[in-house]
Amino acid sequence: MTAQQTTATAVRRSITVAAPVEKAFAVFTDRFGAWWPLDHHIGDQDPETVVIEPRRGGRWYERTAGGAEADWGVVLVWEPPARLVLAWRLDAEWKHNPDPVKQTEIEVRFVPDGPGRTRVDLEHRLLDRFGSNAEQMRATFESEAGWVGLLRRYANAV
Repeated sequence: MTAQQTTATAVRRSITVAAPVEKAFAVFTDRFGAWWPLDHHIGDQDPETVVIEPRRGGRWYERTAGGAEADWGVVLVWEPPARLVLAWRLDAEWKHNPDPVKQTEIEVRFVPDGPGRTRVDLEHRLLDRFGSNAEQMRATFESEAGWVGLLRRYANAV
């Protein structure tokens, strides 16, 4: 794959939040389940929360009130408060696929942007791994129901 192909299959979004990088990172990670819309889930039941385990190799998953869990992926990079990379192990049918060759990646960078402000840069890449569904998934991730609206919800929670 060329660098141009990688670029062509990535969705990039940025938002600035009124918080220092430490708080911006903590809200994104520690409080992920507080701002993520819980109707965006893959399990058979509505989740009570979504969890990102705070370490490289940690799980990223949803959990119901009854304790049932459904995996979304794993933490590839954990560099608080500057950077987080998550493996998205969901296929185009929104089902878990543990095959790392099929996973896409979400990198989030937290960059100081003046006193008490942080620019949050998100890149969801390797979308070509969705195969014939790549363009459909790209459109979904670029939509209001995708990263645009999700980052707005996150900013409101900071």
